[in-house]
Amino acid sequence: MSGRTPRLRRVRRFVPSGRMTKGATPKVVALGGGMGLSASLAALRRITGDLTAVVTVADDGGSSGRLRDELGVLPPGDLRKALAALCGDDDWGQTWARVIQHRFQSEGELHDHAVGNLLIVALWEQLGDHVQALDLVGKLLGAHGRVLPMSAVPLELQAEVRGHDAERPDEITTVRGQATVALTRGEVQSVHVVPKAPPAVPEAVAAVRDADWVVLGPGSWFSSVIPHLLVPELREALEETKARKVLSLNLAPQPGETDGFSPQRHLEVLARHAPKLAFDVVLADKAAVPDIEGLTVAAKQLVGSEVELAAVAAQGDDARSSAGGAPDRHDPELLAAAYDRIFRMHGRIGPWR
Repeated sequence: MSGRTPRLRRVRRFVPSGRMTKGATPKVVALGGGMGLSASLAALRRITGDLTAVVTVADDGGSSGRLRDELGVLPPGDLRKALAALCGDDDWGQTWARVIQHRFQSEGELHDHAVGNLLIVALWEQLGDHVQALDLVGKLLGAHGRVLPMSAVPLELQAEVRGHDAERPDEITTVRGQATVALTRGEVQSVHVVPKAPPAVPEAVAAVRDADWVVLGPGSWFSSVIPHLLVPELREALEETKARKVLSLNLAPQPGETDGFSPQRHLEVLARHAPKLAFDVVLADKAAVPDIEGLTVAAKQLVGSEVELAAVAAQGDDARSSAGGAPDRHDPELLAAAYDRIFRMHGRIGPWR
């Protein structure tokens, strides 16, 4: 990166607060990408003042993909969505959330580029530092938390898919690119990233190790959730942290990527990619779990956790229906209540109780 300016280079780096003191809230780290992570962040910012988002960087579609291809930068789209989700509910926060999510409509090269993507990439070029630039955007927006990329290099997601070619339903094919994996018509068997062992962002690893609670999911299982487990330093931090951990399940299978998956199947594929990773709680919406006993057994056997059921789906006009008609958008207030209850019931005794 080049083109630094003296004035911008002097921006002070964000410094997280220290260990909890009397009256403080728990340190929470949420990992994921896309709309799933945004749902968690919109909920978590309501119940903690110490929140860090760790975001996947494998997106290769749309505005992010174009900027990645042209400039060789990290895809900024999921980072932008996380920042928007952390904006406050006041006029300032909601105005900036709309601005950075705004997409240009034109007949030219700017068509469909998001304002926030361009702002983030411009600051990366000015500062030459991914983390400092994202901290500065967060400060501008008044974000209620910090956003970090999981890796300092853009990643290519690759999946082994059975039946990607409809004429060869039993053949396993390697599918490349997050956008393609998310829409595959076949059954995803496993995913990996290129480069094979990408470097983690040190601040993201430190945040996980220093957290009181870590939340993984909801989100696109193979393209937003599991990729965090494919970064060795980050996976080791998740395995070794003393933080309590929540695995937040989706409200419905994702068309293409997880068609026909039961909640138990989601746990099976996650355990296959990170067999040493255990959780304290699996959070699921009761209406999205047809076999509660089966999920309870699978959670205990596969990830060593208890199951917490809560009504967290948006209803009415706020719910987006999947192909099967089930709501698949979380209600931020209901999800916040569920996280708060989990933190209080399952957490170590702390000042936030």
